[in-house]
Amino acid sequence: MWLLNKEAFDKSGLAYGIGHAVYTKSDPRTALLKEMARPLAEEKGRSKEYEFYQRVEKIAIETIYKTKGKHKTLCANVDFYSGFVYDLIGIPMEIYTPLFAMARIVGWCAHRNEELNFEGRRIIRPAYRCVTDERGYIKMKDR
Repeated sequence: MWLLNKEAFDKSGLAYGIGHAVYTKSDPRTALLKEMARPLAEEKGRSKEYEFYQRVEKIAIETIYKTKGKHKTLCANVDFYSGFVYDLIGIPMEIYTPLFAMARIVGWCAHRNEELNFEGRRIIRPAYRCVTDERGYIKMKDR
């Protein structure tokens, strides 16, 4: 609960990877990624870690409901499992943020074009924030 009460991590009160502005009942991308992650984790001998992600997903949603109420249906978003899958397929952690950005840059550009071309209409989009710990990025060999 300390995370949700803005007492830990980046003090935002957010559980990153849980919830989505558009996908409120479920994120279809997450369902596919989660389904693909299971056999990959089994192949790599990391099934226990996959099960851990599933438990964290369930507990995080339950805890948010308990702390903030159930005024909105929550689900894991695609970013919840993506880092785990990136690691399973051997992508270096330093590449995660550029991959995240590359997948979204067309949408960001479209939003900017709308801002410039449609005066008076407010465009709503998520903010981007890169989060690291006090040591910076944790290298793969440090885990």
